[in-house]
Amino acid sequence: MPKVLRAVKMDQCIACMGCMLTCARVRYQSFSVERSAIRVRTAGGFQSQMIADICMGCDPPPCAEVCMSGALTPRAGGGVKFNRDACFACEKCVAACPVGVITMDNELHIPIICVECGSCARHCPYECLEMVEVETKDYVKEEERMARDVEEEKNAG
Repeated sequence: MPKVLRAVKMDQCIACMGCMLTCARVRYQSFSVERSAIRVRTAGGFQSQMIADICMGCDPPPCAEVCMSGALTPRAGGGVKFNRDACFACEKCVAACPVGVITMDNELHIPIICVECGSCARHCPYECLEMVEVETKDYVKEEERMARDVEEEKNAG
């Protein structure tokens, strides 16, 4: 079953930026948090907890729907796959993201976008982030088909 990123225990986050640095390093070969698809910040004030701005893994993803080049394509379970070679930096995906987590790298001329790889979750020392299983539309259809088959077998026998 496919998985998508969720911020499940942000009350344990100490803002070490390990998730942001891992994303930048793994996805964009950079040591700058500016090239991270995840943003960790305070909710405001000195006593408030941390918040992670992350891709919500939309299904269907609005960013892929507006992508005219085909660089962004829907991923099973939600979110997108990104084909860097097909992107021509039109920035429509940035405006289409309902949670505003897609940014544009003006030096590389590509969007900084989460592809639900889970690297950030694997490197979070406090397990604040997690990849959670989600059902896909195809998976639901398969479950329905299997249930129908079982029911038909019961009725036949």
